[in-house]
Amino acid sequence: MARIIDISRDENLALAEGRRLLVAGELVAIPTETVYGLAGDATDGAAIQKIYAAKNRPAFNPLICHMADLAMAERYADFSPLARELAEAFWPGPLTLVLPLKPDAGIAPAATAGLRTVAVRVPRGFAGRLIAEADRPLAAPSANRSGRLSPTTAQHVEADLGDRLELIIDAGPSIVGVESTILKVEDDTITLLRPGGIPAEAVERLTGFDIVRPAMSGAIEAPGMMASHYAPDAAVRLNATHVEPGEALILFGAPEVGNAEGAHVTLQLSETGDTAEAASRLYDVMKQADQSGATSIAVTPIPHDGIGEAINDRLARAAAPRPEDNA
Repeated sequence: MARIIDISRDENLALAEGRRLLVAGELVAIPTETVYGLAGDATDGAAIQKIYAAKNRPAFNPLICHMADLAMAERYADFSPLARELAEAFWPGPLTLVLPLKPDAGIAPAATAGLRTVAVRVPRGFAGRLIAEADRPLAAPSANRSGRLSPTTAQHVEADLGDRLELIIDAGPSIVGVESTILKVEDDTITLLRPGGIPAEAVERLTGFDIVRPAMSGAIEAPGMMASHYAPDAAVRLNATHVEPGEALILFGAPEVGNAEGAHVTLQLSETGDTAEAASRLYDVMKQADQSGATSIAVTPIPHDGIGEAINDRLARAAAPRPEDNA
């Protein structure tokens, strides 16, 4: 199993060991403010292939390349004035920008799935310090098997991928709890490829532009766009107002739910109806429901405003028909 280093006990050791392995082309599970990422050198094609193999991730699904700062990101991507405005406002933070890839930039082609664009982000905290220490961008999709629930603790990573990597760096539970917002910026057009930790409303207020929302079935231009994704083993039923026999019940606030007493297990995202709290708890609560032995999971309605858009996006993909359902 993977070694775990807790940064609250020895951050310098975590930085040194993380850098050593990443520079050697190995994978390291790292904490970010969104979810835990499975990191590898984004300029090393062999390391990128290790990420895809460890996750069983389809090769057409591109990776986000994490940068230490805007200056590093500008070495790999072309920034328009609008893209730079977004970066300066929201970085470091849970915002990913899909931008034109600079010719001969050095990003491994597998990291972009052969596209002429690259997804870039500057994370907060330890991850940013590790990237600066390694002095190279890190591709870091969520540290879980492809299509399944993302990890928000080191223990989640260990349970899913602990036998597939050497090191997990533990910084406690992820603060945001859902992945970054992904925006494609072309001239004065901003397209929302994935809702996430930065609400779309905040982007529209900053720029004065309305965000374009493409159809869910569009081409894969960024991570998290597959129709079935972020899924537990159990089936998921949304906007539940009653509980079926054997179901786990996930509550948001205090809704009236028929046959609630018959739930296999009842779990709460936020008693006070706080969507930020619900986002930070979403994957952990979903994992608890999945591990309870319930036949399916019923989730009560959650507002779509603010970060609620990201929560509902993840739940919709978790509830979508899965490829094996059509096999």
